[in-house]
Amino acid sequence: MLDSNIRTANLAPPDGPGSSLACPPPVTRHAHPRFLAVPTPWNRQVDTEGPVGSRASTRMYHRLVSPGEFAQSVERKLVTILAADVVGSSRLMEVDEEGTIARLTTYRAIIGSLVEAHHGRVFGGAGDSVVAEFPSPVEAVRCAIDMQHEIGRQNSDLPADRHMEFRIGVNLGDVIVDGQNLLGDGVNVAARLEGLAGDGGVCVSQSVFEQIRGKIEVPFENGGQHVVKNIQRPIQVWWWAPGGSGSGPAPVFARPDMPSVAVLPFVNMSGDSEQEYFSDGMTEDIITDLSRISGLFVAARNSSFTYKGAAVRVDKVARELGVRYVLEGSVRKAGSRVRITAQLIDASSGGHLWAERYDRDLDDVFAVQDEIAHKIVESLRVTLLPREREAIEKVPTDNFEAYRFHLLGRQFFRRHSRSNYDVAKRMFQKAIELDPNYARAYAGVADCDCFLYLNYYLTTGIEGILDMTDTALQLDHDLADAHASRGLALATLERPEEAEAEFQKAVALDPNLYEAHYFYARACFSQGRLVEAAELFRRASEIRLDDFESPIFLMQLYESQGRYDEAAAAGRAGFERAEAELLVRPENVRAAYLGAGYLARGEDTSRTREWISRALSMEPDDFLTQYNAACVYVRLGDSEAALDLLERALPNAHSEIHAWVEHDSDLDPLRSHPRFEALFSASKDQPAGE
Repeated sequence: MLDSNIRTANLAPPDGPGSSLACPPPVTRHAHPRFLAVPTPWNRQVDTEGPVGSRASTRMYHRLVSPGEFAQSVERKLVTILAADVVGSSRLMEVDEEGTIARLTTYRAIIGSLVEAHHGRVFGGAGDSVVAEFPSPVEAVRCAIDMQHEIGRQNSDLPADRHMEFRIGVNLGDVIVDGQNLLGDGVNVAARLEGLAGDGGVCVSQSVFEQIRGKIEVPFENGGQHVVKNIQRPIQVWWWAPGGSGSGPAPVFARPDMPSVAVLPFVNMSGDSEQEYFSDGMTEDIITDLSRISGLFVAARNSSFTYKGAAVRVDKVARELGVRYVLEGSVRKAGSRVRITAQLIDASSGGHLWAERYDRDLDDVFAVQDEIAHKIVESLRVTLLPREREAIEKVPTDNFEAYRFHLLGRQFFRRHSRSNYDVAKRMFQKAIELDPNYARAYAGVADCDCFLYLNYYLTTGIEGILDMTDTALQLDHDLADAHASRGLALATLERPEEAEAEFQKAVALDPNLYEAHYFYARACFSQGRLVEAAELFRRASEIRLDDFESPIFLMQLYESQGRYDEAAAAGRAGFERAEAELLVRPENVRAAYLGAGYLARGEDTSRTREWISRALSMEPDDFLTQYNAACVYVRLGDSEAALDLLERALPNAHSEIHAWVEHDSDLDPLRSHPRFEALFSASKDQPAGE
């Protein structure tokens, strides 16, 4: 990454007796300034002479605090931030300036009292805005709702054109303490949420909603995902407005010029949360079947599943996902029987085009999926091509237990950690034992082996992946997962043209398949096709919203292209996802060392060292942990520590990693070092593991 130097101007003290303050030396910052979360603070030096209170009694000079000083002195905390702003304040001032100022003064006093009553503190805001902190998300949201109710009562005595309404955003996030002020993304996101709230409404982030679920007396509705200024990741929001319905601007997507449908996650009615995998699996299979139809637009799985567990209005879902029709349903599994309900709704009118209840044996579950797909096709008058009809009607297995183990494997696979890949692989292998002709199970084993190979170098060998995908594709030549895994195996065997064809086939068969984009991106990076790799990593991070790897790889690629603003945003999104991953699965070493890679670009060296030490303590002998730790130490300026780790890591690395090293900009400062040159040359000539 290009270094950026910031130098202070010479700040000379004013002339006069006793005025001798040495000018501070230039300050060099070794990370790009756009990676700093907050502005660098200024220190004050006060020199007092002369009578107190006189003009000459106090002389104040400023110097820019060095990055090291700031990193060591910074104080952080996790708080809930409430941001409120008046809607249309300019119009109100134009209509009645004095009356508006008087009402604003009254309303700010009301807000201040409510904040204090809910154990909060107002720390920012000017004119028509207020920013406050709370120790509890529940108290913050209760305060926001009380504010809107009280302001509504105050407005009820005024003419409609004099009503002063507020929008409120609430976010739970990490902030930097700067005296009485708070800074950082935690505050910035709250301000963006305020802009998404409806007039007189409240908009909260997903992190807040998770804390208030079941504890707040009013209903919040799923507001979907929104892209906002200066925040890389889409923000999942929840809305409340007086009257009980959520309100806010929706991210309307252009509706395609063909019938369009979104499949909401089927509700698990079994009374057993362990059966969630079954209802989710049913939903995913229906989405997959419908996605095969060329005359039908189907909202992607990752978009539909953002509404899981939420009570939402169909018209709002349709507007947010850019579709006209919505399929919703439920699954109740009991013993060897299953009850499935499904209904197709025209969101433009609210009318039901079709609804059905199926009471069947579990072995008939594929027939039910087939019937649902055909009912949708008939209701929307979509023309099915012969090949599409064949694909939908094809039963993947006639053994329900094999299907159950496949769904369990898919559930563990989506948790993306070493232990879960191992469990998922065993589930897929069990499915193969029960039905040796189950193509998806072979593809599942290949997927697990691919990630175990890429991330942990644990697999029976790359040839084993080829064998698995060969078998899967012989059984089902249109299986996108198998084409993606086969592409990765071929790329690793340095057969790029064959790999390219497999990746393109996978993406064409399933444009929303995460593995296809992620594997393809890795292959492009290894070949030095960095622009293509960046686009594929970007798409992968959109498809899987918990994917922390792709945004962090994207950060590095954007850096190499000089796209520093985008790099900073991508890195921040990846780091936040890595933090969330470690809260759920603290054993995930990849989240730890990739998160440290992002932190190393900032100036909090102590936090960076804490994260990378955590990774090394978790997996001290894992060569990928060693390699990524080396990259972090390069960023920290500790070349010898980096080289020590590389001497342990590179002899055990496979060919894909050797290709990765050639294009890894994190290692650029080492490339002319004699130890690195000798080490890299020797490791390329030595088979992995020897």
